[in-house]
Amino acid sequence: MFRFFNSRKWFLWAWAGSAAILGSLWVQVEIDVRINEWFGTFYDMIQKALAEPNSITIEEYWAGLLSFITLAGIYVAIAVLVSFFTAHFLFRWRTAMVEWYHSVYNYARTIEGAAQRVQEDTIKFGRIMEGLGTSLIESVMIIVQFLPILLGLSAGIPIFFFGDWEYGLVVGALIWSVGGTVFFNTPWNNSQTCWCRI
Repeated sequence: MFRFFNSRKWFLWAWAGSAAILGSLWVQVEIDVRINEWFGTFYDMIQKALAEPNSITIEEYWAGLLSFITLAGIYVAIAVLVSFFTAHFLFRWRTAMVEWYHSVYNYARTIEGAAQRVQEDTIKFGRIMEGLGTSLIESVMIIVQFLPILLGLSAGIPIFFFGDWEYGLVVGALIWSVGGTVFFNTPWNNSQTCWCRI
């Protein structure tokens, strides 16, 4: 599975490809932060225009829209390129896994449907790694980028039942997410098992 990263044949695809995917995810998260900042600036400008007529010019308004179009265009272009590159990266990874399985195929050839298992299992593994891997890394990057913003916004906001908590919104959100994760992965929650039986 991880020989892809140790093999000389696949070294460039494995390490440079991983670095390119991680870098592009970081750029996408950076653009998310810029879009978040844009919303604050643009809607402050709209609020100012509604409160005081003729306080902004039409050029400022169009400049605000153009900045969003620029950010959104860059984001979409990067997302398309990353999706294309990730598909090629996973194809190379699956090829490396299949090559390894073929090198030890004499141990598995007595198993019924071994050839089909090699192809299907590597495809499933690649899709799972694409979904889980990129989502996990992007989630961590988003937390790193947005945590300072959330800490600044949550200072001094009272929380129901808890009163004044210095960073209550962030701590409450973390407790809620960890609690939900623990609750939905406990033995008494049989919803996942029931769906598998249907």
